[in-house]
Amino acid sequence: MKIFADLQIHSRFSRATSPSITLSNLEKYARLKGLNLLGTGDFTHPKWLSELKAELKEDGSGVLTSSSGFKFVLQGEISNIYTQDKKVRKIHTLLLAKDFEIVEQINQALLKKGRLDYDGRPIFGFSCIELVEMMRDISDDIEIIPAHAWTPWFGIFGSMSGFDSVEECFQGQSKHIHAIETGLSSDPSMNWRISSLDKFTLVSSSDAHSFWPWRLGRECNVFDINLSYDELMNAIRTRKNFVETIEFWPDEGKYHYTGHRNCNVVLSPKESMKLSDICPVCKRKLTVGVAQRIEMLADRPEGYRPNNAVPFRNILSLSEIIAGTIGERVESKKVWEEYYKLINSFGNEFNILLNTEEKDLGKITTNKITNNIIKNRHQKIEFKPGFDGVYGVPIFEKEDGKMAPPDKKGLGYSI
Repeated sequence: MKIFADLQIHSRFSRATSPSITLSNLEKYARLKGLNLLGTGDFTHPKWLSELKAELKEDGSGVLTSSSGFKFVLQGEISNIYTQDKKVRKIHTLLLAKDFEIVEQINQALLKKGRLDYDGRPIFGFSCIELVEMMRDISDDIEIIPAHAWTPWFGIFGSMSGFDSVEECFQGQSKHIHAIETGLSSDPSMNWRISSLDKFTLVSSSDAHSFWPWRLGRECNVFDINLSYDELMNAIRTRKNFVETIEFWPDEGKYHYTGHRNCNVVLSPKESMKLSDICPVCKRKLTVGVAQRIEMLADRPEGYRPNNAVPFRNILSLSEIIAGTIGERVESKKVWEEYYKLINSFGNEFNILLNTEEKDLGKITTNKITNNIIKNRHQKIEFKPGFDGVYGVPIFEKEDGKMAPPDKKGLGYSI
């Protein structure tokens, strides 16, 4: 069975998230997207956990089921802010758990270290090493994955507070780390340039702060498994039956290039390194982006592919393609009308983006939208790269025949 799994999201109890996030909304838009497995998000938060227990049923498989049959896996995220090697580290970590009993044990252990009720992604002052030790004391079934690994501020390899390797971060506990999450500003091909990462499975998830289909599932993992927690963990840990990942275009990620948002300075790795990472406008240190950080750690050339690598595809959301083509806001009525025309004809967004024949698309939507869907499928979209917290902007062939990026606000580029 082919499983499209987005394994990291957030509830409405995390900071900077939509107040309308409910399980029913998550399920509705996950189905539109073509997802059939979602992380629950934020199982550490007592109010959200109470909702999960009320609305989702366990059947012994380690996968939870809603009243209408949609599948979820228990998932949370931890923020560890601590000092290691005389440097302040800020690392976010994804946790996956098999059942509510294990989640309760996780939460009881964390409560001995601090509060859980103020944020869906709680902050603690102990190290990632101690986090793994704590989880291992509870259950070997808990999966511990460094989240959005390259984000400058809160990634394990981030330029502001990260490490240069998994082993440096987790030390003797690194043997219990099986995967890393590549994040929105990198894709697997960038990570393949670093030989020390070959032993880790590269997973991709949306880290969505809302349920809209241009957020949910913007990155996901595709498995060919029977749906159980054990088979899911085996696929992540061994890569067996791990079909591919669906990737955000890294150029669109908020931290792909190096730059300064306030100075409107955006630089490629070579340009930034030439300036010693100093902003040419304000003369302060630039926010070093993911592309440059990869370049700093890479020991392989661009284009290198390890033998056991899981394939991937970079795909823009259908809403963004429609919005960019017709020059409307991504959440506008015109975009939704065109979106639902396609969904009603072809079932879900991933089927439209990945599989539907060009001639069939052309019967339902305009030639320009059809052309941009096909260009997207064949990795032909160009971008103005993202930098320093600003999303990159895709450049579309518009209905008037011009090639121009929509303004960032018009595409709805916000959390």
